[in-house]
Amino acid sequence: MKSYSVDLRAELIEGKGNTFGDLKGQMGSLPDTSVLTTQLENTLISYHSIEDDEWRLAKHSKDVKVWRKPSEEFNGFLYKAQGIVKDTPKRIVDYIRPGPFRLDWDSLMTSMDIVKTFDKKECCVMRYTTAGQLWNIIAPREFIDFSYTTDYQDGLLSCGISVEHGEQHQSFVRGFNHPCGWFCVPEEASPAQSLLTGYIQTDLRGMLPKSAVDTAMASTLVNFFVDLRRALK
Repeated sequence: MKSYSVDLRAELIEGKGNTFGDLKGQMGSLPDTSVLTTQLENTLISYHSIEDDEWRLAKHSKDVKVWRKPSEEFNGFLYKAQGIVKDTPKRIVDYIRPGPFRLDWDSLMTSMDIVKTFDKKECCVMRYTTAGQLWNIIAPREFIDFSYTTDYQDGLLSCGISVEHGEQHQSFVRGFNHPCGWFCVPEEASPAQSLLTGYIQTDLRGMLPKSAVDTAMASTLVNFFVDLRRALK
């Protein structure tokens, strides 16, 4: 397992020393994938190392917990969601990452297209749209994300970040996902099930009440687990 000091974690998040702070101005042309994948993976691992006492509980259902903390990337929150899913990491991540399964089960996602592929395995750029939320207080959104899946410990990490790529569709507000991803590792005591932990920090953009965004994000993450578990049965 890779480990990072507190100082290095701060550098990864804040954009010091060839991290995302250096890439944001280049996103329109899509930087070298080997650089982007390394920085994206390192950033997600840094989130995964944040101490428990830095998180505040945002929502708790019977078998899913969602926490949040102020994001270092934008004026919003970084959310952490965690729960047990009864399946192997490979099958779970196959249902989460861009591919033939995601659109069939994710109730928030209304369309998904792979718009660019790369020589580097497990990388792509995808465009997807989401449904309106909270009685359409939050209107439908579109996102253009770079996605990357890699090994992590005995499981997998599927992660992504929005990129400025392609024309915006006038019927949607263009949202932006700051570094986000899902860690999926087998449970030691029960290899037939896995611990799934996600980190999400989405800037929905537009003129939205902050309370509405916070409510929608926490509920969306709980529903994500509900939909995923149902699809995997």
